[in-house]
Amino acid sequence: MKRVAVYCGSATPEDLRYMELAREVGDTLARRGIGVVYGGARIGLMGAVAYAALAAGGEVIGVIPEALVGAEVANPDCTELRVVKGMHERKLAFTQLSDGFLTLPGGVGTMDELWEAVSWAQLGYHAKPVGLLNAFGFYDGLLAFNRHMAEVGFVRAQHRGIIIAEHELDLLLTRMIAHEPVEAICRIDTDDL
Repeated sequence: MKRVAVYCGSATPEDLRYMELAREVGDTLARRGIGVVYGGARIGLMGAVAYAALAAGGEVIGVIPEALVGAEVANPDCTELRVVKGMHERKLAFTQLSDGFLTLPGGVGTMDELWEAVSWAQLGYHAKPVGLLNAFGFYDGLLAFNRHMAEVGFVRAQHRGIIIAEHELDLLLTRMIAHEPVEAICRIDTDDL
């Protein structure tokens, strides 16, 4: 993996473990020679990931919609900052620029990005690993719900393993690197989105 799209919140939670986790992720990716593609903000977990990666000498590509440049305080310190028209173009850029997806704790926007990466893997828009860092048990409920969807029959058997979840970053990255693509419903080029 040369680059990973990192999905995380632009908020700064009161529990500072989340900020420390984001810094650890940015630092670890840079030290492993893995570039960061992220939402382009200089605040919250997003900013923590970016600045830690930059401090460790890593590549950081920010992708931010025009409307959020001011609201999310775009990060001018990125190796490259791409300003796109909207959210769809942002997520498409994440997919096109990265070799995988790494989701940290976050809110609704983070969930949107995660589920789109999962959905696009099912549909064959990409065959990249979708990692979920379940630090502090943050995603326990989400993983239980995903299992429930599969048990009921809303997630096909071949797609049950799309989300690669681990509590520990190094193990998650190892599993993502060893990822074998799932059997997609069809194969569609991202140019067709």
